[in-house]
Amino acid sequence: MTPIIQSLLDTDLYKFTMWQTMLHRHPQAQAEYRFVCRNTPAFPLADLLPEVNAQLDHLCSLSFQEDELAYLGALRYIKPDFVDFLRIFRFQRRFIQAVADGPTLRIVAEGPQVHVMAFEIYVLAIVNELYFRRADQAAAVAEGRRRLNAKIELLESLGREVKHRHPFEFFDFGVRRRFSRAWHAEVVETFKTRVPQYFKGTSDVRLAQQLDLVPIGTMAHEYLQSYQAFDVRLRDFQRLALENWVQEYRGDLGVALTDVVGMDAFLADFDLYFAKLFDGLRHDSGDPVVWGEKALAHYAKLRIDANTKRLTYSDGLDLPEAFRLYGHFADRVQLGFGIGTNLSNDVGLQPLNIVMKLTRCNGQPVAKLSDSPGKTLCDDETFLAYLRQVFNHTI
Repeated sequence: MTPIIQSLLDTDLYKFTMWQTMLHRHPQAQAEYRFVCRNTPAFPLADLLPEVNAQLDHLCSLSFQEDELAYLGALRYIKPDFVDFLRIFRFQRRFIQAVADGPTLRIVAEGPQVHVMAFEIYVLAIVNELYFRRADQAAAVAEGRRRLNAKIELLESLGREVKHRHPFEFFDFGVRRRFSRAWHAEVVETFKTRVPQYFKGTSDVRLAQQLDLVPIGTMAHEYLQSYQAFDVRLRDFQRLALENWVQEYRGDLGVALTDVVGMDAFLADFDLYFAKLFDGLRHDSGDPVVWGEKALAHYAKLRIDANTKRLTYSDGLDLPEAFRLYGHFADRVQLGFGIGTNLSNDVGLQPLNIVMKLTRCNGQPVAKLSDSPGKTLCDDETFLAYLRQVFNHTI
């Protein structure tokens, strides 16, 4: 068996930032995460079960190395006690199970949240790479390199043509759905070498360490969703989550995710206090232009100069779509584009649309009411109906 995860830094930065916050604020929380494939694979994912279990066994044998801990500790927002926690941390195999349910691969991580929340990205990277190992590797990499060169040429040509107040900047968000670890590293290094004027970092902490790049990330849906199950009135869960984040990071990592219960409900909570404290907002569902215009209107209403803020887009982007949005907004607000699958798995094969989402916390259901149909993941219709009613969400 060739291990897919060879370093525990090989995950998204926001797993560490959320992990630290939960360790400090809610160390007693219990959680359940479930793996789901949203599209139809070329063969049943249950066929991968023996290999998945072998990779999970290996993952649970890993620990953080001293050079990795030193790298994390040098990030000014990572606290010494969290580094000490990671020094003794090991994944517990009993907290994660993978089984076959007919052709379907079922993976569930359940236990103390600070012990199970980090499984997500590793599991997705494992399933992806095992799945694509069955394809023609040489042909896929050759096609990937051809497409990568075309992206570089597009960046160079469009970059010469557009002149706006704010620069075009994009980042790699491709860990979870990459074709392979090796291909992901090649893509990121190629962008760093050939278009450093546009390519500004990666969410993959291991690649950031190896290639001297800025690690990118703040929070994901699971962070805000967890607060739906904490000791707070449901209507106030977003405010408490944002307040805890502000208290934890005190000016660092200031990009807030907006679509856990929809943009309109988010903006109702994102008052002048939060709008001044956070550097910007991240889009992950719904019409990106409509979302951006709502954000700019909100800043204008609060008499905040949007040119001092940043809108980050991360919903299924490719470079042409990023340039379209850049052309629309770049004279009014700073922008960033986090591109995932289209960078790390654009090799001529149909990517998997897989996720591993928080489904329960402290024994209660939690959910995301996305601004895009089909992204909601919750099997408790009663809770979904209640959440929609509380936040007047109709999508």
